[in-house]
Amino acid sequence: MARPAQLVSEPRDGGVDAAVAAARRIVDALLQAGEGTDADMTGVAKQLHAVADSLEDQAPAREERLVEMWRGDGITRHDPVTGPENALAPPLRLTGDEDGSVAGTLTLGLPYQGPPGCVHGGVSALLLDHTLGVANHWAGLVGMTAELTVRYHRPAPLFEPLTVSGRQVSVDGRKIRTIGALSAGGRDCVTTEGLFIAKQVPRPR
Repeated sequence: MARPAQLVSEPRDGGVDAAVAAARRIVDALLQAGEGTDADMTGVAKQLHAVADSLEDQAPAREERLVEMWRGDGITRHDPVTGPENALAPPLRLTGDEDGSVAGTLTLGLPYQGPPGCVHGGVSALLLDHTLGVANHWAGLVGMTAELTVRYHRPAPLFEPLTVSGRQVSVDGRKIRTIGALSAGGRDCVTTEGLFIAKQVPRPR
């Protein structure tokens, strides 16, 4: 079976990818600075609003942008997990293995905190749901998430390398079953089992 040539979009050095990388730095720096900083936060807010105003003034209409986001039939650049155009994405970079699995390593900081010093459980679920979808793409049959069972075994730490992995395990008609894990230091922090249905929402044209 021919595997996809690429699983996620690679970040580019300039353009929107560079601006998005800078936005991630800003979010992290704001959380790091906090209320007790000596920085002029009122001035910072004015500068950030000015940047946002400029971007909004020059942005295309929403419908036009949606068509642009979903152009073609390949992988996208805007998702909140791997997308280099999305400041919410860490971003996670996933690669496929010949055994049918996909995996990637990332380190999460303060923007993704839930319990003290630990990854928010919803963020873990988001990372795993997306990774399972990529694992389905790597296996050759994709679908929409119908059910996601998430088990939390131990807190996933911030500021340490985390491995996210997934593998398609069975296909029964339109039903696809996929499993995954988020681990730290070789120990599973979160595991998941997903049921996907081989159906897609049409892309805007």
